[in-house]
Amino acid sequence: MTKLIEQAFELARQRYAAIGVDVEQVMAQLDTIPVSMHCWQGDDVRGFENPQGALTGGIQATGNYPGRARNAVELRADLDKAMSLIPGAKRLNLHAIYLESDRPVERDAIEPQHFSNWLEWAKSKKLGLDFNPTCFSHALSADGFTLSHADPGIRQFWIDHCTASRRISAWFGEQLGTPSVMNIWVPDGMKDLTVDRLAPRQRLASALDEIIREPLNPQHHIDAVESKLFGIGAESYTVGSSEFCLGYATSRQTALTLDAGHFHPTEVISDKISSAMLFVPRLLLHVSRPVRWDSDHVVLLDDETQAIASEIARQKLFDRVHIGLDFFDASINRIAAWVIGTRNTQKALLRALLEPGEQLRQRERDGDFTARLALLEEQKSLPWQAVWEAWCLRHDVPADASWLSEVRHYEQHVLRQR
Repeated sequence: MTKLIEQAFELARQRYAAIGVDVEQVMAQLDTIPVSMHCWQGDDVRGFENPQGALTGGIQATGNYPGRARNAVELRADLDKAMSLIPGAKRLNLHAIYLESDRPVERDAIEPQHFSNWLEWAKSKKLGLDFNPTCFSHALSADGFTLSHADPGIRQFWIDHCTASRRISAWFGEQLGTPSVMNIWVPDGMKDLTVDRLAPRQRLASALDEIIREPLNPQHHIDAVESKLFGIGAESYTVGSSEFCLGYATSRQTALTLDAGHFHPTEVISDKISSAMLFVPRLLLHVSRPVRWDSDHVVLLDDETQAIASEIARQKLFDRVHIGLDFFDASINRIAAWVIGTRNTQKALLRALLEPGEQLRQRERDGDFTARLALLEEQKSLPWQAVWEAWCLRHDVPADASWLSEVRHYEQHVLRQR
């Protein structure tokens, strides 16, 4: 099998060279582009603060596939197995509810020590860590409002939680030598008609200003704000809307998070990247698959995933765009979900980098739109899969679907014993 892959790769290398693409250079660049895997796929977004608690905030994980991680040790073991089947550079994206403590810790009192095991694990794996405050699934978010809450005491609790999260994020970045991107998303909104849409947004802007007031080293920490179209229980009004977050990120020069499922069905985030990049310093992408709006299905190698990767590559934005995943499917093997979604994201990035970019731009500059379309379509049939398989071999991971047998073995001997 290895010999066949090597032979196919050599032919692919020659085919791409004929259109001016250096495959070795592409593979070297792909090695430098990390995908931030999300920890919450492994336990259905329950966390370890109160894993039996109800999931709220307009979020829902459906399915009851056996083997959900019940603690951080199990979750890290599951991540180890998934990462062993995924090539290339990776990061891990943590939520605050994945803390580890021998006693209950309120969210406004979380400290770096509660994530020390995650840090040591990341060091051992040579991974970067990203972070998120958890503004849902809590008694003080039960009425649908957190950072925009009308009660100053409740609002201050969530401000303190985000401030504490920000310091943990900066600690990750300092200790690991790579900046931690901290994403702030709030579930705040209303189920039905809303009379005063302004006041909650004024309170949210003020709360965010207080959170980011302390200057932090950008080499350690990056602030990001994420919009939401709607959620269960917030179908009619979302405080942190797209317009709000774009305006906030632009005016405060924070990063802006674009989630593939947080817009209307006819909107795609691939079309928003170039516009947003004119006005914000960085983007954080949550690559997902919104079957019905924000349903967070496992990422496929579909048109929009490819369009997202192509837009980043064509505009040469890899130094300003952070790529993260956000899906949680409890109806299938959770480790397989990570492997499928992450490998598909990487495949899209590879295909984007294999485009004959300069040729396409020259045709566009020349006004030769016929040749542009022809080249775009013909290059889709070039043997990118041979390059993918060779790249996997170089990273000592399965090049084809044989990884599934390893997941099945792990399921039988580990997951089903839980």
